[in-house]
Amino acid sequence: MKETTIIEKTKIKKLRNGVIITGLPGIGLIGQVVGRYLVEELKAKKIANIFSPHFPHQVFMTKKGGLRIIKNSFYFYSGKKRDVIILIGDVQAMSSVGQYEVAGAILDFCKKINVTEVITVGGYSTGKISEGRRVFGVANSEQFRARLKKAGVIFGEAKGSIVGAAGLLPALSKLRGLDGTCLMGETHGSYIDTASARQIVLLLSKYLDIKVDLKRLNEKAQESQKALKKVQEEVQKSMEAQFEASNKNISYIR
Repeated sequence: MKETTIIEKTKIKKLRNGVIITGLPGIGLIGQVVGRYLVEELKAKKIANIFSPHFPHQVFMTKKGGLRIIKNSFYFYSGKKRDVIILIGDVQAMSSVGQYEVAGAILDFCKKINVTEVITVGGYSTGKISEGRRVFGVANSEQFRARLKKAGVIFGEAKGSIVGAAGLLPALSKLRGLDGTCLMGETHGSYIDTASARQIVLLLSKYLDIKVDLKRLNEKAQESQKALKKVQEEVQKSMEAQFEASNKNISYIR
C-alpha cells in the first residue's frame, strides 16, 4: 500500500444535506468518546474503512487469534432532516505529510457523497478541573460561526493552535467549498474527560436535531467528575503539605 485507501463496504446514495462528525484520538480523548458514543447510540451502519501507510506499522491481535490492521471507519446515520457520517478510528497519521494526505482522502470522499459540513471534535486543555464544561469553537466561515453560536458554541476565547485532523479537516474543507468547524470541549487535558464529551454530544444532538440517549454518558460523566475531584483534593493536600514543610524550614532573625 503506497497511499491512503478508502474501501467502501456499502454503496450509498448522495446524502441529504450531509454532515460528517470526526471523533479521532486527541486531548482528553474527547473526540474519540463522542464519536464512538454516537455510533453506538444511533446504531450507525459502517459504510467504509480507511487504511493508510501513514498509520503505525502494526496490527492488533484479536481474541480468536486473528489479526486486525489499524484503520479509521466511516459510519452512516439517516436523521430526520439530514444524513450524518461519523468517522472514528484507532489512530491518526504519524507525520505532517501523512496528516495532509489522509485529510485529503477524507475530504475527497466527503465531496463524493455530498457532505456540506465538516465537524471535528477535540479537547481544549486548560490545565484546570472545572465544574461546567464549555464548548469552544473555530469555523472557516462567518455564516457557519453564526449558526453554531446559536447552538451554544463559544468563539474567540480559545487560543493557540490545533494539531492534527481536528484542525486540518475544517481548514482544508474551505478549499473544497465546504463549511468546517472544530468543536473543542473544555478539559484539564490529562484525563479521559467524559463530562466534556457529554456536553458536545448534547450540543450536536440539538444542532443536528437528532435524538441521542445520554443516560450511559451521564453515568460515566458523573463517575469521571467524582474521580477528578478526588485527584484535585489529593493534589491540593500535597501542595498544602509541601507549603507547610517549606515554612518549617524558614528561620527568622528577631
